[in-house]
Amino acid sequence: MPCIDGKTYLDRIDRLQSDVWINGSKVTGKISEHPAFKGAMKSQAKLYDMQYEKTCTNILTYRSPSSGQRVGATYLEPKNKKDLAKRRRAVQLWARQNAGMMGRSPDYMNTVVMTFAACADLFNDEQCSGNMRRFYEYCRENDISLTHTFIQPQVNRSSLYFENPSDAIAARVIEKNDQGIMIHGARLLATQGGMTDEILVFPTGSFHFDEDYAYAFSIPSNTPGLKFLCREPFNNGENIFDHPLSARFEEIDSIVIFDHVTVPWDRVFLHGNTEIAGKLYTESGFLPQQVHQVTSKNVVKTEFVLGVLQSLVDAINIGEYQHIQEKITEVILGLETLKALLTASEVHASIDQWGTMTPDRKPLMAAMNLYPRIYPRFIEIMQLIGASGLVSIPMEKDFQSASGADIKNYLQSSDRDGYEKVRLFRLAWDLSLSAFAGRQTLYERFFFGDPVRLAGTLYRDYDRTKFVKQVEDFLKRKD
Repeated sequence: MPCIDGKTYLDRIDRLQSDVWINGSKVTGKISEHPAFKGAMKSQAKLYDMQYEKTCTNILTYRSPSSGQRVGATYLEPKNKKDLAKRRRAVQLWARQNAGMMGRSPDYMNTVVMTFAACADLFNDEQCSGNMRRFYEYCRENDISLTHTFIQPQVNRSSLYFENPSDAIAARVIEKNDQGIMIHGARLLATQGGMTDEILVFPTGSFHFDEDYAYAFSIPSNTPGLKFLCREPFNNGENIFDHPLSARFEEIDSIVIFDHVTVPWDRVFLHGNTEIAGKLYTESGFLPQQVHQVTSKNVVKTEFVLGVLQSLVDAINIGEYQHIQEKITEVILGLETLKALLTASEVHASIDQWGTMTPDRKPLMAAMNLYPRIYPRFIEIMQLIGASGLVSIPMEKDFQSASGADIKNYLQSSDRDGYEKVRLFRLAWDLSLSAFAGRQTLYERFFFGDPVRLAGTLYRDYDRTKFVKQVEDFLKRKD
């Protein structure tokens, strides 16, 4: 079948009737109509609808190499630099629809599946490699939506912590039989848990020395024994005036419980091979392809933040002050740096050992280390510029009350009336001070893990020998 539209996405997820819990209760009926999920699912459906819009189709889709039908562009395995640019354009077109606020829009997981299928031989097992390739084609041809979980529960983060196999917390293989592998335990942070067709599970960095934790697979979200326990929702209502971001783009995060879940052999990509588990992220194209997608999204997100900041400056007419100009310039510098790093990764891309055109890792590693540092600063700048204006923000119903005329008059700004000023400041509040904003900031701080560990990885991986050689040569010069 060709790429899907929004209605197909919503209908498919509703029919699954996955085991999803939130606020102490199991979700019953259509999950797409549940207040906690409705906004994000509607926004995600819009992304799928865009694939059929005349102005977007050629950007968001391409011809399938197997069926000839239109399929999602972010499933495209890049074979040249033109393909990389096409993928970027697709990612950014979708990101502009959600202001870069949906970190788990379909392009993220489409990229993951494409990357591991491209290097399927790395799994070093004929059946597992074949399973990975077939799963990629299944996802591509049916436009399957995916969530994932890469994290173990934070029971004890000591470097010497070992779980007791008889009372394990982290999900592990407890049995292998004719049907497949049996998984029992928990995994963390499945963003959009319960909102997707399937869940993809890959090994974490932890426990890679234990074969019971060396597994990779994908299963439907309604698989028996699979449960999603969601955190408190941060969308405090459906009114997009009051909550312009959270009402639309709140992606629920969930704990995933595997209660003796059987994963069929044809869905297993890795089992018991700790050596391969340790190579999945270092010898595949996963890191550069994934960071290329994420940085493409982050450019759009930063553009949006800059637009909101400049709108605040214009609304209260403070652009003449040098400290304001300096703050806005900080964001401009961040944006242009991200754009330059993204461009450099494409300009210096090369074919990897698997035959895939892969963005240059070095500028992307720089971008990966940079964004967790600059995004929280952007949000701080928004708080500093908005100041008390981010607190003095009535809700839409206040404008409809007997005091509406007074609010509209007394809260006006230099370039708009009170209603439009509050609309802008509520957007800035939802981006910088709300529970949704706090989650976004934490998300960007730790998107790829501990920033200190990321810096250590860049330190170890970045080849500096030629620069040292330049210094040595200089010191030896006699002129």
